[in-house]
Amino acid sequence: MDSQQSKQGSGTIQSITKHKALGNQKFKPLPKPTGLPPYHIKLEDILSSDDINKIKDANKILFHVAGDTGGVKYPIPQQIVEMAMESDLAGQDKPVFFYHLGDVVYYFGQASEYYPQFYEPYAKYQAPIFAIPGNHDGDVSPGDTTPSLDAFVRNFCAKKSIIVPDSVEVDRPAMTQPNVYFTLEVPFATIIGLYSNVPEGGVFDDTQIKWFKDELSNAPKDKALIVTVHHPAYSADMYHSGSKVIEETFDNAFSESGRFADVVLTGHVHNYQRFTRTIGNRDVPYLVVGAGGYWHLHYMQKQPNGEPLQVPYAMPDSNTILENYCENKHGYLIMQVTQDSLSGTYYTVPRPHESWRAKSEVFDSFTLDLGTHRLRK
Repeated sequence: MDSQQSKQGSGTIQSITKHKALGNQKFKPLPKPTGLPPYHIKLEDILSSDDINKIKDANKILFHVAGDTGGVKYPIPQQIVEMAMESDLAGQDKPVFFYHLGDVVYYFGQASEYYPQFYEPYAKYQAPIFAIPGNHDGDVSPGDTTPSLDAFVRNFCAKKSIIVPDSVEVDRPAMTQPNVYFTLEVPFATIIGLYSNVPEGGVFDDTQIKWFKDELSNAPKDKALIVTVHHPAYSADMYHSGSKVIEETFDNAFSESGRFADVVLTGHVHNYQRFTRTIGNRDVPYLVVGAGGYWHLHYMQKQPNGEPLQVPYAMPDSNTILENYCENKHGYLIMQVTQDSLSGTYYTVPRPHESWRAKSEVFDSFTLDLGTHRLRK
């Protein structure tokens, strides 16, 4: 973007001049929704009634979260993360689906990459996979006339749960999300997923922003509210850093709707970071969970003396604290939601050169009290 505002279709594109398009990374028109407004999908329509009843009887739901998984060039880290997630499905308190935070495939969302970077790696992951697109999913190779997100829509926004050709020999049906931005209704939680498009820092048109505010306003008050987007509002890494577009869009939407997220989940940066943003009398965890498999991890900024950042670290110009981070290992998050609390546990996995006997390890955890909206100490 060369200016703060430009026109695309019926909506005004909101951007900030510091986040300029890199190379071919320009705003891409969104595909037509495959479902009807307000673009909701219910977990009870995906899982069996027995599985839904088990979740309700247990008074909690668990699910996997990770982004930036595409194993292009060097697939081993993605395979190690998947193996750890797959083993979780055999546990007593098992996650019931995987929520992907974008960049399913690299580098230009090509249909030909869905088998080696998505279907084959998750062939043994026996649970549904939902996803919001990342910038690489929406980008298009220079000279390619394929519409942006064409393959993503075919594989995640199918009108019917059918096997598509992109899966080749893997028996995983396409997901039936109604749009590239959508709301997932699950027991104990509402998950609003946004699409921040291709430009660095993210960009939304007015249509999606209005939808987001309406979804916030209409979200059930008796369930946790989770917001997901690919580009992070906050990051202290050396490569991408955070986005004022995301920060301001979210702050405005929360304020105007009168409803605040209980947690914000993002990817894009290839590491793990957990922030606490203070909004009034609320603690809102903002997480970066972008070390799901892409081979190149992103290192964090250093202190002026060259030493690693020490946490807790106060982010400049915001009521936001970096609580913890992991920059040297891949990993994934397990979210758990009950009627009263929302918690996350981040697991790191062994590096490719480490012993195959090594197991995933708990690196970080947090619990938010949904009654007080404060993090439990």
